[in-house]
Amino acid sequence: MSDQPERKQINFTIIPDEAPGEPRVYANFCSIAHTPFDFTLTFCEVMPLSDKDLHDAEAQHVVKAPVRARIVVPVQFVPNLVAALQEHMRVFSESYSNVGWTKGPVH
Repeated sequence: MSDQPERKQINFTIIPDEAPGEPRVYANFCSIAHTPFDFTLTFCEVMPLSDKDLHDAEAQHVVKAPVRARIVVPVQFVPNLVAALQEHMRVFSESYSNVGWTKGPVH
């Protein structure tokens, strides 16, 4: 007989415990980097460029965007994140296919 205690399997659902009135953060760009151990998702908000910003971007080939959130997740988390995003995208596409939504660029 083994000296290790018997392990019980417990099934549960994790739900976000948000504080009342906690603001949502908007981002329309995500930069992704990785190490052998984790992935870093940096969410930014890219605003329309002014004439000066556009001129600077043409000269420097750089547009700076304010970081709204930076999330680091372990590598093991990424396949489930990708699968969840794909499933939500599938449901979204089926639900809103009649409003003319089309796929945009991938960054």
